[in-house]
Amino acid sequence: MSVRVAGASLADARSHGWLSRDNTIAEPGFNRWLVPPAALAIHLCIGMSYGLSVFWLPLSRALSVGQPAPAACPDMSIATALFTTTCDWRVSDLVIVFSIGIVMLGLSAAVFGGWLERAGPRKAGLAAALCWGGGFLIGALGVYLHQLWLIWLGMGLIGGIGLGLGYISPVSTLVKWFPDRRGMATGMAIMGFGGGAMIGSPLATLLINTFKTPTSAGVWQTLAVMGGLYIVAMLCGAFGYRVPPAGWQPPDWVAPSAKSAMITSGHVHLDKAHKTPQFWLLWTALALNVSAGIGVLALASPMLQEIFGGALIGQPGVGFGQLDAGQKTQIAAVAAGFVGLLSLFNILGRFFWASMSDRIGRKLTYATFFVLGCLLYAAAPWAAGIGSKALFVLFFCVILSMYGGGFSTIPAYLADVFGTQFVGAIHGRILTAWSTAGMVGPFVVTAIRQAQVDAGIQGAALYTRTMYILAGFLAVGFLANHLVRPLAARWFMTDAELSAVEVEGSASSAPLRFGSGGIGRGGFSPLAGLAWLAVGIPILWGIWTTLSKSLILFS
Repeated sequence: MSVRVAGASLADARSHGWLSRDNTIAEPGFNRWLVPPAALAIHLCIGMSYGLSVFWLPLSRALSVGQPAPAACPDMSIATALFTTTCDWRVSDLVIVFSIGIVMLGLSAAVFGGWLERAGPRKAGLAAALCWGGGFLIGALGVYLHQLWLIWLGMGLIGGIGLGLGYISPVSTLVKWFPDRRGMATGMAIMGFGGGAMIGSPLATLLINTFKTPTSAGVWQTLAVMGGLYIVAMLCGAFGYRVPPAGWQPPDWVAPSAKSAMITSGHVHLDKAHKTPQFWLLWTALALNVSAGIGVLALASPMLQEIFGGALIGQPGVGFGQLDAGQKTQIAAVAAGFVGLLSLFNILGRFFWASMSDRIGRKLTYATFFVLGCLLYAAAPWAAGIGSKALFVLFFCVILSMYGGGFSTIPAYLADVFGTQFVGAIHGRILTAWSTAGMVGPFVVTAIRQAQVDAGIQGAALYTRTMYILAGFLAVGFLANHLVRPLAARWFMTDAELSAVEVEGSASSAPLRFGSGGIGRGGFSPLAGLAWLAVGIPILWGIWTTLSKSLILFS
């Protein structure tokens, strides 16, 4: 019976547009393990937002390639920088592209989250591909014409919209395909966002060196090639998306609500979610976890150099200020290895902690982030004081794994608390915590550091106060997470309300079990193997490249 109903529903769906949500309903024989690599294809592309810094130095000499000094204009205003064709850009003018992109990520995810739930992941993925890849193409034009405003518009504003749409596009779909492994499923996709720069940065460097000539920095050509690659890869991901029929379940699956009071079987409407205390408690928990982690990322390189100084190159007792230019270049290379190692743990933590949350629960996972994070931040000054580079690096690798884990666990946490019907849109709104943290974290850390520098503090003591304050951030986050409770029944939609907003495209009210018509059948298949190979090879290349650079830390 369920097979006939599903078949009828699928036939009706064909009357809609080929980009519509109804037209992405999985047909018999579809393997649910094809959805995570589709999500990874998109997240590995938009994750390059973390690696855009590879372009800033070459762009700061775009007009003066091969010249002994940049074509600088003293006292150049931002307005002049946006339109000049005769002055090299400052790095500070270029970095604004990243800030615009992160702000637009949060805003677009919040604004378009409701539309995504109605339109479906395929249409959202297509829009993300055109905005993100198209933003790179516009940026390439801006570099070619030497117009900074075009780079801000393309890679910042338009690309940022692509970031937001691409980031949230797979969340709701993955949660519905993997109700038995919510954390693992979202962790696999969001791991890709952390890994995008790990792949994109060395690729960009390779392309820049290939296209560079005595008269060209090779950046506009690199941006054009990468923009085209990103459009193709993200379109493959978007057209790989499928949604399960309404009520589909894995075999022998016990509803989570029967095992945990923290996992609901109901659904909260998007219009009500932000009115609950739980939404703002989770918003606060995410914002504080991200603020602490992103603050460290912003200063990871100078922090290691200033704390350990000459000890990084076998000269213990020699402070950072006592090093000559050549020695500072050497320790900068060591610090770059530290940053690469932090990025790798950020990526691996996204999958590890999200998968772990399937076993121990989302609330306990977040509690672990805050308790363990507090202890490690508080212990970091001790490790620096005794001169233990290994312990210091280990502490921050674990901290950054939990920073990434916070991103990958929050979608499953939201599904547990608010249900799955609008989880993609709710996730989009809560990502405004990321935009907030992206401004607060680096500002607080850099302000504290500058105050310490102005006070004449040097060496290991320079960052002690910073570490304690970040531990305080996590202590407050622990309290916010601790206060999260199951929602009262009044917040959930009634059966009639749920039917009114149901958008899965199936007329069946009875659950479709795993294997009904072959839908969602798991396990290895040649097609699934090819899909995983397509995303796995770039990931492995990125990991190998990162590890190779990180070895300098211990050489």
